[in-house]
Amino acid sequence: MTATTKAIAHTLREIVGEESVASDKALVQAEAKVAQALLPGTAINCIVYPKTQAELSEVMACVHRNQWHVLPCGSGTKLDWGGLAEGIDLIVSTERLNRLIDHAAGDLTVTVEAGLKFIDLQTILAKAGQFLALDPAYSDLATVGGIVATRDAGSLRQQYGGVRDIALGVAFARADGQLVKAGGRVVKNVAGYDLVKLLSGSFGTLGIISEVTFRVYPLPEASKTILLTGVPAAIAEATRTLTASVLTPTAVDLVSAQALAQLGRTAPLALVARFQSLQTSVDEQATSLLKTAQALGLKEEVLVEREEASFWQQIHNLFWRSPSQTDQSAVCKLGVLPARAITTLIAMDSIARQNELTCTSLIHAGSGLGLMRLEGALPEISQSIPAVRALCEQGDGISDYGRKHGFLSILSAPPALKQKLDVWGYPGNALELMRKIKEQFDPQHLLSPNRFIGRI
Repeated sequence: MTATTKAIAHTLREIVGEESVASDKALVQAEAKVAQALLPGTAINCIVYPKTQAELSEVMACVHRNQWHVLPCGSGTKLDWGGLAEGIDLIVSTERLNRLIDHAAGDLTVTVEAGLKFIDLQTILAKAGQFLALDPAYSDLATVGGIVATRDAGSLRQQYGGVRDIALGVAFARADGQLVKAGGRVVKNVAGYDLVKLLSGSFGTLGIISEVTFRVYPLPEASKTILLTGVPAAIAEATRTLTASVLTPTAVDLVSAQALAQLGRTAPLALVARFQSLQTSVDEQATSLLKTAQALGLKEEVLVEREEASFWQQIHNLFWRSPSQTDQSAVCKLGVLPARAITTLIAMDSIARQNELTCTSLIHAGSGLGLMRLEGALPEISQSIPAVRALCEQGDGISDYGRKHGFLSILSAPPALKQKLDVWGYPGNALELMRKIKEQFDPQHLLSPNRFIGRI
């Protein structure tokens, strides 16, 4: 270790103990996932693992006194998302802040520390017949704090909304070490400024999340997924009919031809709808959608139980892989007008083919949010992303007035690619406001420097 690293590690060990600071050989295990979040050539000095929120507060107070730059993380599954941090002195992991604080089953709320793994929280809730209505990436490893910090909701947002809709309260450590609580442990909470929504999707730039309170839901009695494949015009009509109906699917996704091919199906396009409720309700809703499909000449596939669970896991596997498997690929999050979802999927495939790339893509029909994975040669990926971004920003052509209606942000990609491109591609007008908020929360820019929009 360098003298600086030794000094940092020694100071932190006095706060959290020898076993809670990793350096030298212990860092090797973390290098693969951490390196994806840093500018190339940035050294990883040490990682500290506070065991309590009080320790986290002390660590951040020490960081503030010494003006060290910090990269917060949970288990590190999404460290390769977003911009590349630079000048990092240490990593603060919440992985050992993993206690269940309160589960008010009757009130449908749960409060947990940020380092609790999503899968472990689901196991706890399942014992009471409940679940957290999120479908995040790396669901077997991701922590709840990381899910909130990256605003990672998944396909279930169709019925339950996003992270900001089900997170009721949050506690976090400011850059100066002060612990702050916002929101509460009740479903109806209107007091004060909504810091929960502000922290959601902030990528660790405003504070380190230490505790979250969620709204939870009863586990559904039954579940059934309907996969419809066919020509784009028929899929578009089926989607319009479904979204305008009284049916209440928990997920409605549009899946591209390349994604279908990797799922072992051959078709120009697919509509995937998932119904979860009482058995009679699920059966009735599925039957209604199947009647629509038959009238439109679509091919139908009904998935239940293990086959259904396997299908959704395969969907996840299309996009979420380990850093070692992303050397020749980029995963992007995108947003378009829902009415343009199908034309966007088709156009993305065309752009990819022109550049001899494989494009795997999916768009949530209700929100217009989606994912795209480009695989192939990095120069061609670098050329294709701006073209797809321009495509996503297009409006409906009726009343655009030059406005940009969508977005494309790069989540996971080799650092060399992120250095060439604008990672966030933010088309909005709130950048100055974001910078002012950053100045209020972290005026020294100690937290996740350069990770967010506008190098915040």
